[in-house]
Amino acid sequence: MIKSHRSPREAAFVFIFSVLLSGCATTNRTQSFAMSFLPAAPPADASFSEPPPVIHPSAFPHESPNLVQRIVAAQTMLSEVDIRIHKADESFEAGKKAYQQGDAAVARKEFDRSIETLLSAPENLPDRARLERKLDQLVDRIYRYDLEGLGGGEIRQDVVYDKPPFDDILQMTFPTDPNLKPKVKEELNATASQLPLDANDAVLSYINFFSSERGKRTVMAGLKRSGRYRDLIQHILDEEGVPRELMYLAQIESGFYPRAQSYMAAVGMWQFVRDRGREYGLLQTAFTDDRLDPAKATRAAAKHLHDLYNEFGDWYLAMAAYNCGPMCVAGAVQRTGFADFWELRSHNALPRETMNYVPAIVALTIVSKNPKDYGLDGVDLDAPLDYDTLALQCPTNLMLVADALDRTVTDLQELNPSLLKPLAPAGYELRVPKGLAAPALAAIESIPEIHRSEWRLHRVQAGETIAEIAKRYASAPAAIVQANAGEVSAPEAGDLLVIPTVSRPPAPPMRASVARRGYSRGRTATAVASRLPVPQPQRSRAVAYRPAVPNVIHRRASAPAVKTASIAHSRSAN
Repeated sequence: MIKSHRSPREAAFVFIFSVLLSGCATTNRTQSFAMSFLPAAPPADASFSEPPPVIHPSAFPHESPNLVQRIVAAQTMLSEVDIRIHKADESFEAGKKAYQQGDAAVARKEFDRSIETLLSAPENLPDRARLERKLDQLVDRIYRYDLEGLGGGEIRQDVVYDKPPFDDILQMTFPTDPNLKPKVKEELNATASQLPLDANDAVLSYINFFSSERGKRTVMAGLKRSGRYRDLIQHILDEEGVPRELMYLAQIESGFYPRAQSYMAAVGMWQFVRDRGREYGLLQTAFTDDRLDPAKATRAAAKHLHDLYNEFGDWYLAMAAYNCGPMCVAGAVQRTGFADFWELRSHNALPRETMNYVPAIVALTIVSKNPKDYGLDGVDLDAPLDYDTLALQCPTNLMLVADALDRTVTDLQELNPSLLKPLAPAGYELRVPKGLAAPALAAIESIPEIHRSEWRLHRVQAGETIAEIAKRYASAPAAIVQANAGEVSAPEAGDLLVIPTVSRPPAPPMRASVARRGYSRGRTATAVASRLPVPQPQRSRAVAYRPAVPNVIHRRASAPAVKTASIAHSRSAN
């Protein structure tokens, strides 16, 4: 270390100087430090000594409020949306727990409270679209529990089909707005399409209808559902060499409902009748109907359309033949001598529905490809359906799988619309929610194959006893203890118990919980939507949306192989 050597006089001088310097600099130390990195300020003008003007706080009473206050207010309003969604989720979970414990009264109360939390939100809250989406989601989930409580808890043995939303529309005629023609022609000039698009009066009349309030609601509901299947359909159409625009043929056929059924007994998203379905490999058994399978029916429809195009050499005639049959179109061509759809239409050579069917598909294609021009750009498409697959080696009760996954039977049915019975046959590839195949497999394999058609699983709730669980499932406490290797005399919350039973136990009678108050999914509903004020486009979507109501199903299943896939529901056609 180097030391400095100063005389006593020098040291005293340095000390006094430093004290004086620090006293002068204390109040300006921070400012001097901050300004040391900036260029020197110009010398002050001593001649300018006028003080700055004083602005009174009330000088601008009509100006915008303080920016900070507005930001804080916005954050407060946004946080209320989050708080309400959180409270609604809490009430739903409480209702779900009560339902699982067999307490129908408490479950009904909590489910209703969940819905009311969202319905009672102030009208001036921002982000209402998110609040509406959450409401739709809760209504749908509560409906699933409600559906499974029908008939004292008995699983329905029959299939519940949906009515195709365009069935009645194809029997009608609509006026043509002359102002539409130049607008549509401009759109066609800027629209890329693998399918030829015409803008004649027949097409314009349907564009005019789709622009009306009723028509727009129907279109928006179908477009929303199409999100589940769009990727699947377009991929298959590409592989089969069919224009992508023929995806809208499925919307006209079924509105993208996997279990649509027409008055002619055609079923599925692509509306196949039995014989035509078998011709393209869509098999029907006592337990399954491939016409209801999304991927299989889409593949069959694409092959059928391609074959019709090869036969008639024209996509419009192919679409007409898809609707009324190839023999009908061939007969019309032979009688008139015209192999052109518009000529056949002008000669009334085809059935009335078919003459409206093709213009409706073309109009829907034009409208869907120009969503901003028709107020359709705000449609939130449903997310694609992702799932894992379990290859079942023995018949399996769907309730067993639902128990293992903590889901409803309805959840599984919507992933497996081709199942017709409350039992999945051996060899069936059961679709389960994405990422849940492994726990489902482990839980199912905890039950002997011979019992997978009747036995159940139960997740123990806090405070439950073996006697209470046995009573709920109409089983015997000793049988439950024996089925679980004698290790459950004092079950803990979260334990998964094997429940020996020969029939489905009574579920809580939840029917009044949702349906009585107008929340049932079958209504989706004007009642609910009207109580939740939203911007007009969202309200239209909410009123138009009508999810499929599938039949409740059980299946017997064993589960060796696990596969992963991306799916869309489907409905069979023509």
